[in-house]
Amino acid sequence: MTATLYINGHFHPEIGVPNGTEAIYAENGIIRALGSLDELQLQLSGRSYTTVDWEGGYVLPGLVDSHMHLSMHGMKLSMLDFTDVRSKHEMLELIRQRAATTPPGEWIVGLNWNENAFTPAVPPLRNELDEITTEHPIYLTRTCFHAFLANSEAFRRAGVRSDTPDPPSGSFGRDSSGELNGWVYEEANQAFVAVQPEPDYATKKDAIRRACEDALRLGLTGAHTEDLRFLGSIDTMLRIHRELREEGLRFRSHQLIYYTHLDEAESLGMSAGDGDEWLRIGAAKIFSDGAIGGRTALLRQPYADDPSTSGMAIHDQQRLNELTARARSLGFPIAVHAIGDGAADMTLQAMEAYPLTGISHLPDRFIHAQVLDRELVERMLRLPLIADIQPRFVASDFPWVLDRVGEQRTEYLYAWKKLIQAGVICAGGSDAPIEPLDPLLGIHAAVTRRDPQQLEPAEGYLPQERLSIAQGVKLFTEGSAAAVSEQAQRGTIAVGKAADFTVLDRNIYEHSQQLLEAKVRMTIVNGEVGYRAD
Repeated sequence: MTATLYINGHFHPEIGVPNGTEAIYAENGIIRALGSLDELQLQLSGRSYTTVDWEGGYVLPGLVDSHMHLSMHGMKLSMLDFTDVRSKHEMLELIRQRAATTPPGEWIVGLNWNENAFTPAVPPLRNELDEITTEHPIYLTRTCFHAFLANSEAFRRAGVRSDTPDPPSGSFGRDSSGELNGWVYEEANQAFVAVQPEPDYATKKDAIRRACEDALRLGLTGAHTEDLRFLGSIDTMLRIHRELREEGLRFRSHQLIYYTHLDEAESLGMSAGDGDEWLRIGAAKIFSDGAIGGRTALLRQPYADDPSTSGMAIHDQQRLNELTARARSLGFPIAVHAIGDGAADMTLQAMEAYPLTGISHLPDRFIHAQVLDRELVERMLRLPLIADIQPRFVASDFPWVLDRVGEQRTEYLYAWKKLIQAGVICAGGSDAPIEPLDPLLGIHAAVTRRDPQQLEPAEGYLPQERLSIAQGVKLFTEGSAAAVSEQAQRGTIAVGKAADFTVLDRNIYEHSQQLLEAKVRMTIVNGEVGYRAD
């Protein structure tokens, strides 16, 4: 048995820890007592236990990211990363530098470019990438992960020509003469992914390790993640996490199962909720639309800044219903990426047509929920679902998103507060590597409704949707626990719950600025120190 006494920590009243708590005692990763230091030391007299000193840190329930991609976050740490790039010229220069050090014939890959953050707001195109190199295939992923850029060599290897028809759930960008301009949308990317070298097992495992270690450094005790499109199989995913635990990595994961792997799940006799305290199987992941940035999120009415399109449905209603029925037959809830109000309607129709009740104790997951209306929210309330929201999207997407969707759709635009007030359970995530993994940045965005690098507007965008700091923290604690029906095990600090703690160097409840300045001192998972600052 492992027994630990945690001492010398501060607890803000919003955490819900009883007044007078000075220390916490845990056995085998479960909290067994809270109280004064003298009281607990007296109760433990004669017992063997270790002591962990929080050194005056401010203790939160263990923070959990409810929606991210461990594998791609790990890969991002070794790829060309355009997150901080602010012009097309700067982006091209980074590619030019990488081409100079990459052996001819090898792929140059990068991610997180966002032309809306450029001055001027113009991305490079195929001919500009060709000017850098014709010896390397170049393939770049936009920040939304729903649009891509490629040079001619990448198109050649993918077998895509100007006369190649668009796939059913994607498209190739073309100029006015019909020539490929370099853009690739949604599932049209599959032709490019198919011809890129398959990462070997060691590369996949290293990506997961790097991501988990980075998450622990940022104060995360766990994450809900979907990695099978990168890892390739459930067996590989289980093996990697098992080996990392055996090697001493302490990090919890809740694994969504991409719908194309449901047959494998069936062959393994696996359903949602299976697993242990370190890894559990979650819902079946499905996409219903794309993203607002590339105008592939499905809207009920055309985009305000491009009336020629309303976005793109990844599956038609019949197919979405079939995928939902298949998931239900195997005991899985569904986790559906739905950004636009058109996709929201389709998602709710599928959930309504194939009720979850009696299928699983886990709820369905409505992922992103960025463009809604009152009627959609009322339908959400009638279903056993939670909303996976990413507050940091507010910092990245405003103000340009207002031009995309138009004034008529702003009442329920990234309307986290309306969802919470209506009674929809919301869980907080980052969608890393699309957004920064740091949960404190996500909380800051929920509270301020603006980019921390911008002082205006001081009240934030659509300020009526600002959350309190306490509400922001709950997204990543109680909300994440509710998303996987683990409210009785995690999310708060109480007797009988997991000894998962995020320890900061300051009180973040005083002012939103503290969220930007706070440093993680310690991350404790299942009673064990997973990260300690130097």
